[in-house]
Amino acid sequence: MTATTVRGLLAEARATLTGDEAWGEAELLLAHALDRDRAWLVAHRDDAVAPALAGQFHCCLSRRVAGEPVAYIVGHRGFHALDFVLTPDVLIPRPETELLVDAVLQRIPQSAKVDIADLGTGSGVIALAIAHARTQARVLATDASAAALDVARGNARRLGIDNIDFAQGDWCAALGQRRFDGIVSNPPYIAEFDPHLAQGDLRFEPRSALASGLDGLDAIRTIVRSAPAHLQPGGWLLLEHGFDQGAAVRGLLQRSGLADVFTARDLEGRERVSGAVARNAAT
Repeated sequence: MTATTVRGLLAEARATLTGDEAWGEAELLLAHALDRDRAWLVAHRDDAVAPALAGQFHCCLSRRVAGEPVAYIVGHRGFHALDFVLTPDVLIPRPETELLVDAVLQRIPQSAKVDIADLGTGSGVIALAIAHARTQARVLATDASAAALDVARGNARRLGIDNIDFAQGDWCAALGQRRFDGIVSNPPYIAEFDPHLAQGDLRFEPRSALASGLDGLDAIRTIVRSAPAHLQPGGWLLLEHGFDQGAAVRGLLQRSGLADVFTARDLEGRERVSGAVARNAAT
């Protein structure tokens, strides 16, 4: 009998999976099944794989063929140079959300002692990326989901990040009477009946973290309406949104009484993050 090898399993997976990411997904799934990293796979292409481990890989491959996201199968995903544990209770972080984190970090000097709130933290990727990069800041991560907060707390412990606190509650309701130097959020912003919700990875992600009302803007409306009361004078609000929602979100921010409304574009030139600043008391 011919031994099953790393090379053979990767070839099998590449022939089975579809899409532009097939090769990368095959490597991620095999590395997970073998409890190795992808660099090890490159250096050991012709190594034999024990039948039990090959069986685990085939199980992972079957789950992916059925549509389950790779991030849920392997249980983690990299974001902003950190690695986060994920479960189906939380949204899978996307690369475009790193723009939101970068926009926050641009507003916080390295040594600044500021209070930042992350609304709807999910797995904690935004809050923990900020807390990791700005160790003098204090970050409050909130979510309405207790299960999501458990994932975020676990990521904080595993990454050794301790300048962060957690609170359960719906958007600004979780903030109590506190005011912050900055509030950030990647809220759900897909329209409730968008057909994409029934396609691809989105089918497996928590719907409450994806969809928000008929036009996708209900959560953003709630945050924009409530956030000014929780901002220090000169404090800022930053929101991720859909590529075609920039004008609508800017309008909401302008009508809220916030100043200096702006929108930033992602690497593909799409409007992705909008924000504004709380007016000073004398303004």
